[in-house]
Amino acid sequence: MQIPRPSDTAEALAAVLALRQMADELEAKTVQLALRNGWSWSQIAEALGVTKQAAHRRLSHLQPSK
Repeated sequence: MQIPRPSDTAEALAAVLALRQMADELEAKTVQLALRNGWSWSQIAEALGVTKQAAHRRLSHLQPSK
């Protein structure tokens, strides 16, 4: 995928949306796997560069059922 120039506004914004969607999907799958592999919310938060509370608030819906 080639990143469009910002001067091509429509294409650039479409690329931003596509990149966000891909990043969100990768994050969700990776967090689910990390939780299944025994990672703590502190470890996940540190890897994502956010606080434990922020990670849990945004991603806790991904936690597998017990």
